[in-house]
Amino acid sequence: MDDVDLALVLAFDSSASVTLEEFGLMAGGCAAALRDPEVAAGLTGGPLGASLCALLLWSGHGAQEVLTDWTRLAGRADLDDFANGVENIPRIVRAGATAIGEALEACERLLKLLPAAARRRVIDMVGDGRSNDGTPPGPIRDRLAAAGVTINGLCVLHEEPDLLASYTREVIGGPGAFALQCQDYSAFAEAMRQKLAQEIAGLPSGRGRVALPVMLGEGHCCPARMLLSTSLIACVGIRHALHGKRTSCGFGGGRGIGGGSSR
Repeated sequence: MDDVDLALVLAFDSSASVTLEEFGLMAGGCAAALRDPEVAAGLTGGPLGASLCALLLWSGHGAQEVLTDWTRLAGRADLDDFANGVENIPRIVRAGATAIGEALEACERLLKLLPAAARRRVIDMVGDGRSNDGTPPGPIRDRLAAAGVTINGLCVLHEEPDLLASYTREVIGGPGAFALQCQDYSAFAEAMRQKLAQEIAGLPSGRGRVALPVMLGEGHCCPARMLLSTSLIACVGIRHALHGKRTSCGFGGGRGIGGGSSR
């Protein structure tokens, strides 16, 4: 198989905190984001003309499952078929605790099985709770980052309003890593679209990295500021989101933020 621009693992939280309705919104929202013209063009229009994508579900200790193996996306038909599969994925992983470290290990194993070389390797961790089971995520994150893998996050805040802090501290890492947030699953599709667009902007196509606001529930936009370091970009806007104001992302210095509550 020919080399690709991007190898992307979509890793979705299937723990007990995610209801069946919310799981459907997550799957449908991701499918809609993949079908977005900008996202579709980015996944199939890089210098090498193709990406590889896979989908993994995870929850507690020992509960990780690859639902869709590596799929080459080299045109609109490929992408539509993949998006249709994402939209209709069965929830076969038991609804357990939240073992983000073990989910990252499962993604690591999946990346070792890539059928072609990829210029960039990215893990999309999507969840609504901090890790509370299994292997701590920090050391796994560090190992992946040292190997050149980027781990980005999309945090759904409806149960843990400060979840972004935990993801920033323990989950995301690697070249150009960032985390976005949305208030609830009703806002997931737009947040996922913006996240994929931002990740694709990191491809070596001359477009450059973009900073995008994150849509929250009830039509509000989360104005995000970017925390930059040599390997970390965290998109945060908790303070401004409380006021429901609309603004664009800005850039500022820093490494990360603390906080986070136990589940």
